[in-house]
Amino acid sequence: MRNYCTRCRKSYSAEFVRDCDGVPRCSCGGIVKPDVVLYEESLDQQTMEKSIMAIRSADMLIVAGTSLTVYPAAGLIRYYRGRRLVLINRDETPCDDLADLVLHTRLGDVFSQL
Repeated sequence: MRNYCTRCRKSYSAEFVRDCDGVPRCSCGGIVKPDVVLYEESLDQQTMEKSIMAIRSADMLIVAGTSLTVYPAAGLIRYYRGRRLVLINRDETPCDDLADLVLHTRLGDVFSQL
């Protein structure tokens, strides 16, 4: 529920965004957007570097609920060097052959049994 100005980085509440008419604007004139990566936006370099480091050093990697077709996030799986890769997705993915365990089922079904 975090939102910020794309120009000055000032934080805004979800209520501010909800109550705006049209595109939410900051007092500086910048656009206020949610603190998420939207489709076709790039991930910032620091986020990518930290993600790669964490994936490279993981003993086990569980990738769940993704088709592994949207890049650059889908490419992060290639940095995994461990020996226990688990893929959980309702449908087949292009990386199924890399995994030690593949579950083609709904995430809710898997996690409700844990």
